[in-house]
Amino acid sequence: MKTIAFGQYYPVQSPIHRLDARIKIILAILFIVCTFLCKNILCFAALIVAALFLIFMSRLPLGTVLRSIRPLIFIMIFTAVLNLFWTTGETPLFEWWRIRIYEEGIYSAVFMVVRIIVLVLGTGLFLTYTTTPIALTDGIESLLSPLRVIRVPVHEFAMMMTIALRFIPTLSEETGKIMNAQKARGVDFSEGGLIRRAKALVPILIPLFVSSFRRADELAMAMECRCYRGGKGRTRMTVPHLHARDFVALVVMVAFGAGILYLNRLGIGYSVP
Repeated sequence: MKTIAFGQYYPVQSPIHRLDARIKIILAILFIVCTFLCKNILCFAALIVAALFLIFMSRLPLGTVLRSIRPLIFIMIFTAVLNLFWTTGETPLFEWWRIRIYEEGIYSAVFMVVRIIVLVLGTGLFLTYTTTPIALTDGIESLLSPLRVIRVPVHEFAMMMTIALRFIPTLSEETGKIMNAQKARGVDFSEGGLIRRAKALVPILIPLFVSSFRRADELAMAMECRCYRGGKGRTRMTVPHLHARDFVALVVMVAFGAGILYLNRLGIGYSVP
């Protein structure tokens, strides 16, 4: 659990760190859209190059960024297996009993794994790794401010999202402490079948829920002691301003999306449906 890095802010000086939080949220959304628009080999190759370029521009250690993928290894394997055995094609490459593996299934499994990895890296690099929780809250609140017309509690919604992202590493660390404490009392999480391992998680989940509610109560008490009463009438110590670099980054992302659409139209290599 200590290897989970998603939700942590990494304080370095980089071009992505200096971007406005509102622009980074928009860039993350556009990057997610580009990820789902990829259909063939060239598009996914461009997507991988873009992810590596973002890591280079953010000046984050590669190991720190890759640690955010570890919790999703099981999901990636499960998704790849589903695509491998459920995607059909014309001529099977391997056939045994009722199991058939097609070339289309291999491509689909690889593309899905790459898509998940790039999604996690892209959202982390644009949001949590390079944006402080306060800036992220202000950015979400600013982008959702038109919803105040229909009486949507924008500030409270942005605050909840930011707190949820911020407490992912904290809950991960708390889980590791509880597991070590249970192991010291003789609990074994690695032996037995699936049902036995699931039952072994009960001594972890109950203290984790209790600790989470305790932390939430302490956080609410601390906010009340600091006279927090919601977003009404609140001002910001630092007022965000858009700069030329923000618009340049937005234009580059739009151009990248247009390039993805062009590569899709070329139809080179296998294309996912």
